[in-house]
Amino acid sequence: MRFLLRRLAAAVAMLCAGALLVPVQASAAEAACRDLDIPVSLVAMPLLGLKDQTMYGRLCVPPGGSHTLQVLVPGGTYNSAYYDPPRLPETRSFRKAANNAGYATLAVDRVGSGRSSKPLSGLLTASAQANAVHHAIQSMRTGTLGARFDKIVLVGHSLGSATTLIEAATFHDVDGVVITGFTHRIAPLTVVPTVAALSPAALDERMSKVVGLDPGYLTTMTGTRYTAFHNPGLFDQQVVDVDEATKDLIAPGEMVDAVLIGLVLPYSRGINVPVLVAMGDKDTVFCGPVASDCSGAESLRQGEAGYYSPEARLRTFVVPGYGHSINFAPNAPLLHDAVTGWMNEMVGR
Repeated sequence: MRFLLRRLAAAVAMLCAGALLVPVQASAAEAACRDLDIPVSLVAMPLLGLKDQTMYGRLCVPPGGSHTLQVLVPGGTYNSAYYDPPRLPETRSFRKAANNAGYATLAVDRVGSGRSSKPLSGLLTASAQANAVHHAIQSMRTGTLGARFDKIVLVGHSLGSATTLIEAATFHDVDGVVITGFTHRIAPLTVVPTVAALSPAALDERMSKVVGLDPGYLTTMTGTRYTAFHNPGLFDQQVVDVDEATKDLIAPGEMVDAVLIGLVLPYSRGINVPVLVAMGDKDTVFCGPVASDCSGAESLRQGEAGYYSPEARLRTFVVPGYGHSINFAPNAPLLHDAVTGWMNEMVGR
């Protein structure tokens, strides 16, 4: 009875959020996970085919396997832990929700962050990251690292969504795209705390110890994670502590062309596969009176539809009551169920 009541409550909350999708039930079976070091390059066609960088990814496959893989790309100052935060309730794990629903996942660290290689920060742009993600997708398509998938869906968050948008519109090598924490209009009145939180990584006690960093790498100043990424959502000290403990790096160039290509140019219209856009209704980076209207799924869809082609068959979803990093929201299962429902309808296992 408790299970039924909990699922009913989730469904009601989704309706209140203005969602266009129906939540689905997930399996509790555990996935088999392994770490991968994927050879990639920051250019689309590396000289002589040589891959000069390494992208870390954690591949998790549900019991019985899956023909469909979700490649999860984190945002700036985040790494793959965004999709499976340690020491937090399982309800905050996007990765586990996808695996429980029967989909394989590959959560990656962007080049220049986490366990991926650390090139000169000046080489890193959102377009360069898109090239690297493209090479990772090729590896998953061909099975060169031991696992091969027939269908691949790119899932991005924030800066990772800009990378996802560029990759999908450039290479046309995926079967679906999920954009979270990213729209085509920045909120100029409320984005300031997020930008102001950035500081040279060399000044951060933990990040300054990362080997191979040049002065161009940035991270967030200690104590700014809630204001930058979660405000005005419910303050949860455990969530903030985990976010601070797992924070990572970003290069200035990633933000420059993410704005130019992702926001200024109509690049997203080159995506010719189904797209889902999911936002927190109180996202202070992209939502607000002179930015995107994230108050409900339909208003979000109307604001974003012009930036996508008819082939995208754009769907939208809004997580109520939270800011930018919606996978940390107390009601994150609403997001997970929405993505799974969309996957089941648009892509399939």
